[in-house]
Amino acid sequence: MTKNIKSSNNSTRHVVPHADGWANKKGGSDRASSVHSTKKEAEAAARAQSKREGSELFVHGKNGQIQRKDSHGNDPRNIKG
Repeated sequence: MTKNIKSSNNSTRHVVPHADGWANKKGGSDRASSVHSTKKEAEAAARAQSKREGSELFVHGKNGQIQRKDSHGNDPRNIKG
């Protein structure tokens, strides 16, 4: 169902489907930091932790695919586009 999230540097946070709803997980961790009944609640918790940690947030859909990312404005300034 959900792929195990592995990161080379634990500087990511993920909102992923969980048997009891939605989980907020640190990248590379097998255990959830928190589990919530709704995706919205899990995303709010993950976003707050991600901002504190300075990590990038990945929000996954029910199928495990990444739906969106958020680096909370910490993007490099010299990106063209």
